[in-house]
Amino acid sequence: MKPLFALAVAATFTLSAAHADGHLPDLQGRAIAVVTENAYPPLQFVDPASGQAIGWEYDAMAEIAKRLNIVVEYENTSWDAMIPAVAQAQYDMGMTGITIREDRAEVVDFSDPYLRSEMMMIVAGDETRFDDASGFAADPDLLIGAQPGTTPFYVGIYEVLDGDESNPRMRLFETFGAAIQALRTGDIDLALSDSTAANGYVTASNGALKIVGEPMGAEDFGFIFPQGSDLVAPINAAIADMRADGTLDALNTKWFLDYKIGG
Repeated sequence: MKPLFALAVAATFTLSAAHADGHLPDLQGRAIAVVTENAYPPLQFVDPASGQAIGWEYDAMAEIAKRLNIVVEYENTSWDAMIPAVAQAQYDMGMTGITIREDRAEVVDFSDPYLRSEMMMIVAGDETRFDDASGFAADPDLLIGAQPGTTPFYVGIYEVLDGDESNPRMRLFETFGAAIQALRTGDIDLALSDSTAANGYVTASNGALKIVGEPMGAEDFGFIFPQGSDLVAPINAAIADMRADGTLDALNTKWFLDYKIGG
């Protein structure tokens, strides 16, 4: 499930206004209990400056709430407890960058995907020792960095290295930004990031960073619901509407490009 994302300075951003022409379901002010972890920046996390819970998914849910006329009531739980709790209908909906997988779909219903994540290999701009995952893996002196338990960690272990989660070539960092800083200073030789964020970091680096190799570890994220929930269809309609009018693209720009750069 978990990727990678670092904190940085938020850009000025305005979400599209809710539609009022009646083409989306009107849920008439229904209260929806949404559970999250607040530990997966930039999708959802607690801003250390303000103490407020913010992120891509919070902005998306605020927009969904306007379009469907719902009132969102947030609850928090751990990642390990989230899927079982939603499966048992303790909450109406769960969000925390949850990868859509067949085994999970046996116990919860998923929304349509709202975000696709592909891991890209970020290296120093002057890197010449390798240009793909196999080249990196073949040199035992090269190091990769990631946050433990994140998508970059698992992709790095299982698709770049040898599948051993204790491999000493994987260096662990508290934040993705710390891994990028270690890459810049030469303490590690490779970092992985979502393709959108990776392109943003590389563009902002003025040649200090570059992307090599092919995308790895593609996964689709979706919201989860108790099986048979009547919320799935309206949430899917809102997601489709937000994709069509550019709102999802604007959220991606805000949270994967503008917010992360400068962290």
